[in-house]
Amino acid sequence: MIPFSPPRIDEKVIAEVTAALQSGWITTGPRTKQFEKNISAYNGCKTTVAVNSWTMGMQVLLNWWGIGEGDEVIIPAYTYCASANVIIHAGAKPVLVDLNEADFNLNVQKVRDAITPNTKAIMAVDISGFPADYDQLMVLVNEPAIKDQFSASNELQEKLGRILILSDAAHSFGALMNGGKAAVQADIATYSFHAVKNLTTAEGGALCFNLPEGFDHDAIYKEMCIKILHGQSKDALAKTKKGNWKYDVEEPGFKCNMTDLQAAIGLIELERYQENLDRRKSIFLQYDAAFQKESWAITPLFETSQKTSSYHLYLLRIDEASEAQRDAIIQEIFEQNVSVNVHFQPLPLLTAYKKRGYQMDDYPEAYRKFANEISLPVYFDLTDDQVQTVIEAVRHAVSKVMGD
Repeated sequence: MIPFSPPRIDEKVIAEVTAALQSGWITTGPRTKQFEKNISAYNGCKTTVAVNSWTMGMQVLLNWWGIGEGDEVIIPAYTYCASANVIIHAGAKPVLVDLNEADFNLNVQKVRDAITPNTKAIMAVDISGFPADYDQLMVLVNEPAIKDQFSASNELQEKLGRILILSDAAHSFGALMNGGKAAVQADIATYSFHAVKNLTTAEGGALCFNLPEGFDHDAIYKEMCIKILHGQSKDALAKTKKGNWKYDVEEPGFKCNMTDLQAAIGLIELERYQENLDRRKSIFLQYDAAFQKESWAITPLFETSQKTSSYHLYLLRIDEASEAQRDAIIQEIFEQNVSVNVHFQPLPLLTAYKKRGYQMDDYPEAYRKFANEISLPVYFDLTDDQVQTVIEAVRHAVSKVMGD
């Protein structure tokens, strides 16, 4: 069976994790701190805070920004539930918008239509690793009429003076935009390093801050490190200094610090990340060369003059296939011992969001993309022969379900 997205665990990773175990540091320690610095250097962002998951990192971030009851955060209807769940847990309202026709990212005009005086943030989601339209979003939130209706509820929001632009970059580590890393296009980019991501720490994530001049990013780093450790003023590493045992709890914080065991994997993953990207791109190009010849195939956009994907997911669509036919095609692919997936079920299809009043009919482009989408395997250890096996499995399954 060709798996969908196994992590790259080899002797180099095992040796680094073993070294971490033998060092005595298995919670937040020197490897986590080094991993944060390396991420900042890689992305060119101003500071990075490593966390134990994208979800908890974003939860802390929303709390820090003061987003709560009565506030609204705009997100695409087409995303994983975590993007919306954290907003609900913050006490705020997720405001869903539809997608672009050309790609899987949120439509900026739909965002404009959704902005109200309650809008505190826009969370764009880089579906499949292809960056959202951050340049257009920045222009939008800086328009005088949009800024005039912005209502700040604390000092941080007042200092920014506009709607915050967040990047749900769970898929897009390493993606490029406008000549630099996509991470620095937003005010804050948030990564997932879950086991299936193109850079993994088993579980984990990171918050990359790139707020405008006037924000003290060293102070932000210190404050976030306190927030992610129960509000405690010193972490375990700081308390190892002689006589430095005493600490304070400055606020009732959260618990989502990254461990050195996670960071050990991440340090190796980041060290050889370009190699990973190059292999993923090669797989994308092989899929593209094969499927662009097929009249039934809608191949994904992953490179433009301004943007380059991280090649996280190859989102193939089957033209004119219904949802039921797409599901049948997936089953036929599995019967040939090839694992595929769907990214994602739009939020209004899920019970948790249906019962909150969201209706799929309001997001037709999101449904059109979901109904005929199949995500194909893309990972470092996938061989060229296996890529060809995937291609042939897809062709066979489409022919069987849709006819020649």
